[in-house]
Amino acid sequence: METRKRVLGEEHLNTLNSIDNLASTYWKQGRWKEAEELEVQVMETSLRVLGEEHPSTLTSIANLASTYRNQGRWKEAEELEVQVMETSLRVLGEEHPDTLTSVANLASTYWNQGRWTEAEELGVQVMDKRKIMLGEEHPDTLTSIANLASIYRDQGRWKEAEELGVQVMETRKRVLGDKHPDTLTSMNNLAFILKSQKRNEDAISLIETCWRLRKEVLGPKHPDTESSLEALHIWQDGEEEPNT
Repeated sequence: METRKRVLGEEHLNTLNSIDNLASTYWKQGRWKEAEELEVQVMETSLRVLGEEHPSTLTSIANLASTYRNQGRWKEAEELEVQVMETSLRVLGEEHPDTLTSVANLASTYWNQGRWTEAEELGVQVMDKRKIMLGEEHPDTLTSIANLASIYRDQGRWKEAEELGVQVMETRKRVLGDKHPDTLTSMNNLAFILKSQKRNEDAISLIETCWRLRKEVLGPKHPDTESSLEALHIWQDGEEEPNT
């Protein structure tokens, strides 16, 4: 990064890519402040050099919004996500994959603020368009269905949540296989939906299967494996459920 700054200059696209890559490394390590500092730098330079409608600029804004979201800074994330979504709609169109991703990100921010109606409206929009554009079995479509199931679950709309949760799990089993991490995530989520309906035997059976498969695929010390085991023990003891 420093070499590219010196040779190419701070505003060169390759320099910005290097800074962005370092920010991504910080982000993956949970070093939010360091990631944020670099992302602001990339965003401001991109706005100045490329303009607000350039795809690279929109990506830089979305990356900063993601960093805010991971710190629980919902209002700041929302402001940037609305900007990205509106620009993407205008420049790329409502059916472009990048536009749909921006809508999904904003829906997630609404969801994390408990703004269920707004989150649901956007979530349904993304799901329906991805079904048309990508097909019902595409990973992005399944993610949007799973997200909508979470919105329903958090509103206590168990039957709707269960219907979507079963759909995601069964489709992932068929397309990805029983042991794929995404399949196991959907299995875990469905178990919690069943537990929320007091269907204890079904929930315990499913979370136990999930735990055994996660132990085999991810290893016994993986956080997801440990989370499933914790839920299994708590449910078997008849206590309240932990957080997913």
